[in-house]
Amino acid sequence: MPTTSTPIRTRPRRPTLFPCLLITLAAGLGGCASGDFGRTRQSALSDNMHSWIGAEATGSVGLNASEFQLTDNEKTMRDLAFPLIEPPHSRPLWKSVFGDYKPLPSPWRQVPVFDRTAYGRLLIDEPHRSHTSRYNVLMDDVRNDILRFESFYSYASRVIELDSKRNASLKLVSGLLPREREDALARMDENALIIQWVAQCLQRRVSSYRWALERLVIHTPDGLAASADMLIGELAAQTTVIASSMAPVRTGKVLK
Repeated sequence: MPTTSTPIRTRPRRPTLFPCLLITLAAGLGGCASGDFGRTRQSALSDNMHSWIGAEATGSVGLNASEFQLTDNEKTMRDLAFPLIEPPHSRPLWKSVFGDYKPLPSPWRQVPVFDRTAYGRLLIDEPHRSHTSRYNVLMDDVRNDILRFESFYSYASRVIELDSKRNASLKLVSGLLPREREDALARMDENALIIQWVAQCLQRRVSSYRWALERLVIHTPDGLAASADMLIGELAAQTTVIASSMAPVRTGKVLK
């Protein structure tokens, strides 16, 4: 008599959770950490996380950092300075999500010296669907720098104005201790050096953007070049604004 075989039951495979968790985690981190212009959101920043900028600026030229607490304006100025002193596209997008934050050396002790061709070579070498997208990336980067500068300049102006009042008050304070005077002078030098640091980085960005635009014009000429040139000119004008309207309070005590 024929025999019937009992079908073998197989346990349904459970979906693997590990890849799903990674995707969810990456999406969550991206939403929390990344903000405008691909930078870290303000909510993800810790208090005083950019205070090292002042110590790096003063230490790079042999000056002592101030022990005074940072004012709110000074904290914000340092927060706004960091995106301007960090080279554009210096890290891939995934690093901006998962984080590779680290202090940067000031321009007064950077080795090797600044390479104005690095940005343009990266822009040209990266694959793009259309040659016009390279122009768009360049113009977006310049526009973003212009917007960042406007915020930085607003707070830097307040800091310089209040430092002028601080400097004038030193001779009026009764019983001023030598250490208090030293810390006050150190803070004023520190603030001025940060502003000079940003000014130097803006000049370098302008130089990099011009080099990149010149190469785009001969590689893939397009009418967008005129618009890009106008934006770069606007950014270049901002470096002049810093030099003409934001002189250090202690003239001759910081780099020119």
